[in-house]
Amino acid sequence: MPRGADRSEYQSMAYVDFRDVEFLEQHLNSQGKLLPRRVTGAPARIQRQLSKAVKRARHMALLPYVTDSIR
Repeated sequence: MPRGADRSEYQSMAYVDFRDVEFLEQHLNSQGKLLPRRVTGAPARIQRQLSKAVKRARHMALLPYVTDSIR
C-alpha cells in the first residue's frame, strides 16, 4: 500500500483475524517483516492488532517467520 493510503478500509474493521493470511501478507515486506504505519496508513489500534495477528499466524504456521520469497 502506498504512503498515506486510504484509511477508510480500516474504519469498518472490528478486529484483525490471524487466519486472514492474504490481508496479513499485504502488510508484510519481502522479508516477512511487518510494514510500519506510515507506509500502510493503518491507525494505531489496527497496527497493534496486526502485530499480534502476524505473531499468532506465525506461531500457527500460517505465515513463515523469515523468507526471501513471500511474494
